[in-house]
Amino acid sequence: MTIHREGYQSLLLVTVVLGILYAGVYFGLPTQVLLQNIVLVVSIILFLIVLQFFRNPVVQIQANPNEVLAPADGKVVVIEETIEQEYFRTPRKQVSIFMSPINVHVNRNPISGIVKYFKYHPGKYLFAWNPKSSTENERTTTVVQHENGTELLFRQIAGALARRICWYVKERQIVRQGEEFGFIKFGSRVDIFLPLDAEITVGLNQITQGGKTVIAILKK
Repeated sequence: MTIHREGYQSLLLVTVVLGILYAGVYFGLPTQVLLQNIVLVVSIILFLIVLQFFRNPVVQIQANPNEVLAPADGKVVVIEETIEQEYFRTPRKQVSIFMSPINVHVNRNPISGIVKYFKYHPGKYLFAWNPKSSTENERTTTVVQHENGTELLFRQIAGALARRICWYVKERQIVRQGEEFGFIKFGSRVDIFLPLDAEITVGLNQITQGGKTVIAILKK
């Protein structure tokens, strides 16, 4: 288990703030031993909570060109047919995965291919389970073209707590299935838009693991 690079600055900030808080109690109230111990215990717990959020476990990727891997750890909250309005503007199958603050927040490429489209959208910070979050929240949209020509769209969506979306891809870049394409801080969501003939292999409320759980099988 390692710590993701996006966590270094946050962990340093938390350490400094908690250290100052404890030092203030320790030196400001030297006779309040019970209070000092309470602040110390609470500070350790808060630090461990932030630390676990930025954990980056090693994932053994079993790449398969016909499979679509989950882009994130979390729970499947949407499986439906819808019209994707930004890029395809045609009916697609949508699978959405909600990431709570306790999930690993590394985002992984669901397929291998070349990035045909990328765009960052500033926006609101509605709760990630709100249907409007897909079109109104801060988000990124990435389209990867599979080697067989199939295009897959996936979207990072910020939630009420997630105020920073990180991405590591750009147009015309070649990406590999299971490798990192981004990171979202705190609760958030990822939408995946698949061809209508794709076979969905997950169910509602199913728990997924990024880079391991197969969420769909491509027919082409």
